[in-house]
Amino acid sequence: MTIAMLLAHLVGDYILQWDALALAKSRGFKGVLSHCIIVALVTMTFALPFSEPIWWQGILAISLAHFIIDAGQLWLKPPIPPLARFMLDQALHVLVIVVALVWDGYLNLFSWVGWVSAVFHDKTMLLYLLGYAFITMPAWVLIKFLAYGLVAGTAPNFPEGTNKYVGIIERLLITTFATLGQFFLIPLVALPRLVLDWPKFAGEERTAVYIVELLASIALAVAIGLALSQMP
Repeated sequence: MTIAMLLAHLVGDYILQWDALALAKSRGFKGVLSHCIIVALVTMTFALPFSEPIWWQGILAISLAHFIIDAGQLWLKPPIPPLARFMLDQALHVLVIVVALVWDGYLNLFSWVGWVSAVFHDKTMLLYLLGYAFITMPAWVLIKFLAYGLVAGTAPNFPEGTNKYVGIIERLLITTFATLGQFFLIPLVALPRLVLDWPKFAGEERTAVYIVELLASIALAVAIGLALSQMP
């Protein structure tokens, strides 16, 4: 259940949060409510195979807390750097999930060694899904913050029209090749976008940002692939 709930968070908070929804969420409660309804449905879907009867109390707790955290940011607008705000937001969401799991007995923090061992031996498929889910939208967000923070010293402009889905497909392929040990195929995936996109960025201020994004994307995908290759 623990990995399933983390996977549900990645799917609901990233993969199923498209650009228009993210923009609506940043502007008003209607967008936040729509996003949190999706989160609730995804959480319920991922919980169904692991709970009998349905884990209503946990699903409601996670979904309501998600709404409070996201809606609260419309009111408070904490004066902290965007990356710190993003990390705090994610830490709060994960903390709520952990508390809900501990409260209902799905997670025992005092036997974490045995839990980790059980996860790696019995939940291999969920770990693969978790890795592949992370490499999609969550990785895109982290790469954007990293590139803009290191190069420009500013927060990224997410609705800038970059083809994020091409990058997601690239990372999925690179992760798969790294998992299988087929490293010679990685340049065949990474080079085409560099060749096709380079004329658009050559000579512009965003050139350095683009290069850092590309290198970080490849490095992260390879790292996830290598981690997955160690799964039993």
